[in-house]
Amino acid sequence: EGCSFNDFAILYRTNRQSRAFEEALRKLNIPYKIYGGLSFYQRKEIKDLLAYFRLTTNHRDEEAFKRVINYPKRGIGKTTIENITIASTNYGLPIWDVITNMDQYPVQMNSGTRNKIEEFTTMIRSFTAQLDKLNAYDLGQHIAKSSGVLKDLYAEKDKGPEEVERYQNIEELLAGLKEFTVSKEEGESASLAEFMIDVALLTDADDDKGEERNHVTMMTIHSSKGLEFTHVFLVGLEENLFPSQMALQSRTETEEERRLFYVAVTRAMKTCTLTYASSRFQWGNLTTSEPSRFIDEINPKYLHFETPPRGAGRSLNSGRPLGAGFGNTTSGGLNKPLSGVSQRPASGIQNLKPVSQASGGKTDTSDLKVGYNVIHDRFGKGKITKIEGQGPDKKATIFFPHHGAKNILLRFASLTV
Repeated sequence: EGCSFNDFAILYRTNRQSRAFEEALRKLNIPYKIYGGLSFYQRKEIKDLLAYFRLTTNHRDEEAFKRVINYPKRGIGKTTIENITIASTNYGLPIWDVITNMDQYPVQMNSGTRNKIEEFTTMIRSFTAQLDKLNAYDLGQHIAKSSGVLKDLYAEKDKGPEEVERYQNIEELLAGLKEFTVSKEEGESASLAEFMIDVALLTDADDDKGEERNHVTMMTIHSSKGLEFTHVFLVGLEENLFPSQMALQSRTETEEERRLFYVAVTRAMKTCTLTYASSRFQWGNLTTSEPSRFIDEINPKYLHFETPPRGAGRSLNSGRPLGAGFGNTTSGGLNKPLSGVSQRPASGIQNLKPVSQASGGKTDTSDLKVGYNVIHDRFGKGKITKIEGQGPDKKATIFFPHHGAKNILLRFASLTV
């Protein structure tokens, strides 16, 4: 009602919480910007683990290979990687083909380094062997542990808040894998390969965003100090998250969290919608969450509780029902909104609809032809400009006015004509 995207902000306690909201906004074709930080899938630790996933599903992904061959450190230096790259160019072969056949294609390196390379390729092959046996979450967790990524980040997390955040981001990525796995219906593929197709679309969207001036702003509460927005969504109001588990061990730190909560609420000029997740995935297990004590501390007369569309939730203070307005899994759980101090009750985001919403069901991809106008559930309306391949390898190049040309594997595409 007379609002632009610039009027809205989503505030969260930790950077890891941005993932689910980024994914949801993309699906709704709503532009957004992370203020004072990186998009979830652009963070180093996420790109590192995703590189392992990419190499597992495609041994010839040379960018992924170079990213993880010596991460965590395994004594394979820059000179060795350069020698491998030179050999690959000289032999006219992909790097993987060279390093897995060094008797046939010699590369300049000592025997100790060669053994380390062979150990690495053996590990990647063992991951690949599980692609058709394990679902995305089980294999992803196995890779995170066996590669040493989790161990490396865990060892670093006592150094400071940034290190803790990197470890938490990996936990959040694994929560996303779990959500992906459980969201699949019986008979649908929940493989890591299919998850990576979704991720490829998300990272493409990162590249396509550009400098959209009219956008929803997302940021941590710390980053929001001094800023104001017409409508604010303050998300993740749960015990052990806000206030954080660490802060609850100290009265002084709990008070600091309480002051931070005040900062967050006062960023809103007109409405402030408070939400908490009733449950979250933590290391593969669905755990229930308790609403933050900060909600209970607000005088009920300043709150408007959403009426739930599907059954009543837990009552707070006043005994009025708390709505389950977010329906979809967000930030690892199901969010329930209630509106804070406002001139009129905030409607919550359950009424948002995709900019381009298909009226029909999923189209049989065998019927698609060049020139067809289609609707993609993430990129909206587009036109097919090219089709290549057969059967499960059939691909289409589709031009989307707002996102450019996308090369999409049709067996995984959700398209309507």
